[in-house]
Amino acid sequence: MHRTLIYSLVSALAAGLSPASEIEPNWESMAEHYQVPDWFVDGKLGVWFHWGISSAADENRPNDGSHYGRRMYSPPPAGKPDNELDMSETLTKWHIERYGPLEEFGYEKLIPLFKGEKWDPDALVGFVKDNGARFIMPVACHHDNFDMYDSSHPWNSFKMGPKRDTLKEWKAAATTHGLKFGVSTHLYWSPRFFANARKYQKPGTPEWSLFNMDYDPRGYASQDSWNEHWYARCWEIIEKYDPDMFNNDCPYPNERTGKGLGVKLFSDYVNRDLAENNGKQTVVFSCKDGKLDRRAFTYNLERGSSGEIQSEPWIWATDLSGGWFYRATAVNRMSIPVMVGNAIDAISKNGVVMLNIALKGDGTIPDTQAAYLTTFGDVLKTCGEGIYGTRPWTTYGEGPLEIKTGRQGENRKNYSQNDIRFTTKDGVLYAFVLAKPTADIVIQTLATGGALKEDITGISLMGSNEAIQWDRTDKALTIRLPKQLPDQPVLGFKITK
Repeated sequence: MHRTLIYSLVSALAAGLSPASEIEPNWESMAEHYQVPDWFVDGKLGVWFHWGISSAADENRPNDGSHYGRRMYSPPPAGKPDNELDMSETLTKWHIERYGPLEEFGYEKLIPLFKGEKWDPDALVGFVKDNGARFIMPVACHHDNFDMYDSSHPWNSFKMGPKRDTLKEWKAAATTHGLKFGVSTHLYWSPRFFANARKYQKPGTPEWSLFNMDYDPRGYASQDSWNEHWYARCWEIIEKYDPDMFNNDCPYPNERTGKGLGVKLFSDYVNRDLAENNGKQTVVFSCKDGKLDRRAFTYNLERGSSGEIQSEPWIWATDLSGGWFYRATAVNRMSIPVMVGNAIDAISKNGVVMLNIALKGDGTIPDTQAAYLTTFGDVLKTCGEGIYGTRPWTTYGEGPLEIKTGRQGENRKNYSQNDIRFTTKDGVLYAFVLAKPTADIVIQTLATGGALKEDITGISLMGSNEAIQWDRTDKALTIRLPKQLPDQPVLGFKITK
């Protein structure tokens, strides 16, 4: 394992690359050389899959914030009223009543319940492809330190639970259906994740490694042993499964306390790809570090939004379940029409959409989540011409709904027919109306003498054969309300010049 800790120039030289063409293990070099491949920017839609041990816990459990293993080790003080318990205390009280004392039924005892007996990766990937996805990104390891693949780490899905190498099977299904294959690791937080579980562990037990007992839950970021362990676990995923995309969904060993092993791993990943593809980058590296130079990576703006067109491609990642990991009582506070509008809003601003599906413990998709994806899939079937392969136009659009830039602030408000978004491809302009209109559509941005300098020669409604009537003046472009509207939450117009 430790031989993988250093990635040398040998592979690059073997592929005909000079050492100078390699990215150095620092963010300045990453910013200078990192290039987002076209397949990612053109593909527009990926599906993230959160699936693991907590997926199989009782689906009617109280809210665990998708951190069951972290929150279940917080027994409430004796006599504390239920209405005063915080989330962790509520979950712990429930867990003890449902499964038994923490000393007897720890997180590891949930693993046999995680069977994945109905999991069919080929059918799942076929389903998301039919609904417009161009890549998938299953979670390889979440904060709970359980690997969803045949890992050198003893706690993994190949030896336990489903007893399947889920990454291998996900990738095989992606290859069969012609989709790109990504992986997401959330490993770095795991020593802190299980801080409250430590007092329940005993030396010499198999659980010792699951609960990260060899690492300081507060100071692990400064422990060379942990940072090297993290690197080795991540590099094993890269070498074994050769992903088209690697998403680091948490911190990483930094340059100050972690000897730069984070940026080393990420640059090694891209260098490995360059060596195998004659110096052309074909992979995507993404993370959530908003302080970095955005040229150095692909920014995962999880549950966030952008108020303007971004110069670099970015990811709008959201969850369709209401909780990232499956829980029957979770509620997605974003409606389906708003989700579709948010997706097109992100695309108009140089974003790529990543929709998370939280699989049940048995490996199936709940109908409530499927409805989100199928609705967006129907939009892509009629309006895909104005989505796939497009790029932002001069301006992203217009309308009264204010979208703010930042993480954890994604829009949940309803759009109106006055909210318009633009994309462009091959000299054609596409205009999306982000709510089903009830009156003529007025687009002030496209007035004569405005942002669109050329004459408009024709307008058509994607997904319809109806002849569209329109007028353009120095005040606005007015599109007469079509007689028949597609049964979908947004409309897409193709505007030829």
